[in-house]
Amino acid sequence: MPTTIDNPSTPPAASAPAGQPAGRARVRRQLRWAVPLTLLAVAFVAYALPPYLTFDPSRARLPVPEGFPQYYPLLVAHIVFGSVALLTGCFQVWPWFRQRYPAAHRWMGRAYFFGGVFPAGIAVLGVTPFSTTGFVSQVGNTMLAILWLATSVAGYRMARQRRFVEHRRWMIRSFALTGSIVVNRVWATLFVILLLPQVDTTYGGEENAMIQAAAGASVWMSWVVNLLVAEWWLERGEARRRARRRRRGVA
Repeated sequence: MPTTIDNPSTPPAASAPAGQPAGRARVRRQLRWAVPLTLLAVAFVAYALPPYLTFDPSRARLPVPEGFPQYYPLLVAHIVFGSVALLTGCFQVWPWFRQRYPAAHRWMGRAYFFGGVFPAGIAVLGVTPFSTTGFVSQVGNTMLAILWLATSVAGYRMARQRRFVEHRRWMIRSFALTGSIVVNRVWATLFVILLLPQVDTTYGGEENAMIQAAAGASVWMSWVVNLLVAEWWLERGEARRRARRRRRGVA
């Protein structure tokens, strides 16, 4: 399902064969980001997922609120299905993998959508209203879930209609939102460091209030910045495509 990163506006047939010098150089360029991206996703899942596979609420990395017994099962479902989306998405955005193994790309795309994004997005909509990280975080995660589902559904529909250029654009946006869970940890750490000196002043000594502020800011920054970067990447690819067309017209 998702897509090409080198140039999201270029159909598969336009790519140079991997056996040619230009093709080999393109594969080497892709490996520079595809391998670190995949290793980062594997490391994140290896850290985040195991405690929830025990189905023991006491081992949850997030506080489990009382009075809503469905919260923990929905949280586990979100994390398990989200892990599927994160791991399969890394292969889906790798152009070489898509071109070399088109059948695997299609099946992993179905796993990304039906076994990843869709159930994870539905589950998180049931979790966010009861999150203990504050209202700002709740709203940010709800917007993230809605956009995650919307971009993925749009990408799936484009694939079904064989509108592959548009499919790839939508799925780049979808995977940018999928990856927000990873960078969220980076933003959260940064904001805690920045706000910690203000605990006694701005937050009146309430460390929990500071943590809620950091969590809310990190939720919004994680998906908004990712989506902006994805849009910049897409527009850069479109600009390059237009420039190539102009050069061919002049030639």
